Amino acid sequence: MTDSHDYHHLGLRKRVGLEIARLMHNNIAKEHPLQQLFWESTLRCNLHCRHCGSDCRREAGREDMPVEDFLRVLDSVSRHYDPHKVFVIISGGEPLMRDDLEQCGRMIYERGFPWGMVTNGLYLTPERFRGLMDAGLHSMTVSLDGLEQSHNWMRGHKDSFARASAAIDLMVAEPRLVFDVVTCVNRHNYHELADLREFLIKKGVRQWRVITVFPVGRAATDNDMRLSASQFRGVMDFIRETRADGRIMASYGCEGFLGKLEHDVRDYFYHCEAGITVGSVLIDGSISACTSIRSNYHQGNIYKDDFIDVWENRFEPYRNHEWMRQGECADCKLFRYCQGNGMHLRDDNGQLLLCNLHRLEDKE
Repeated sequence: MTDSHDYHHLGLRKRVGLEIARLMHNNIAKEHPLQQLFWESTLRCNLHCRHCGSDCRREAGREDMPVEDFLRVLDSVSRHYDPHKVFVIISGGEPLMRDDLEQCGRMIYERGFPWGMVTNGLYLTPERFRGLMDAGLHSMTVSLDGLEQSHNWMRGHKDSFARASAAIDLMVAEPRLVFDVVTCVNRHNYHELADLREFLIKKGVRQWRVITVFPVGRAATDNDMRLSASQFRGVMDFIRETRADGRIMASYGCEGFLGKLEHDVRDYFYHCEAGITVGSVLIDGSISACTSIRSNYHQGNIYKDDFIDVWENRFEPYRNHEWMRQGECADCKLFRYCQGNGMHLRDDNGQLLLCNLHRLEDKE
């Protein structure tokens, strides 16, 4: 268990590790090699999740992006990058709402780009899974937010847990697929983390990503989504315990800097890759990075700009975070390593929405 609320205190080895990681990340930011490209292919969704940041629905107000439009982006990328080294991730909404998803994946794969997807699993039948694998699917992430009652409460559908569980079975049985399960911890499922861990281990899951909610979308006004400070520390303790146990590799998501817990709950020291190695094309053609980032930080649009021209010549707010040295970040001694946290934690005015380091130290 964590023995102190002073998460700003860094031991020598931790500080040396953070310093090396900082220098390496600064060099990568200068080169900004595109390595991951998200495609927000649809805003339609078959669930109504309590924590959704985009308020997706079955019939979205905007049509799905035609695959041909995204393929033109890939053609631009392939003129400057080896497509085999740029991983395309199809997101939404829910990608399985697209009847042409297999066709989309095949056309992406035929251009030399490996691709994966993020799904809630509700529409992932064995037949569709085989079709996606035949279309070159390389990786998949499925969400499982607790055991049956908690997951269905979170996702708003009585069959969601059963379908997500069946999707996990399909992934486990396919040796060619790289996959993980992601769990969003909230007040409702916090006390069943240990039971959920045993459930996943029994199924054969090896990679488990644990995340917490940041205050945007529906989650911003739902108190059940927000952990107390003591619960947040408890999640960190749980992840460390699970990693030490070694039966399943649990890791905390990339939500933000964690001070002295850096590298204890993840395999890397925190850094935000948005706009540095990660880009995105959103449903309206906006060129951005992480799909959770506000429209204020979009850098262009594929319907009037060349994607690679934007990638190479814009994205300055992503690659130099000095503008984040304001508010509670202005005098922080660890800004050198934190760099103001991720872009997804900045509001429309550039102010920090949430500091996980301060959250860890809250005595509430």
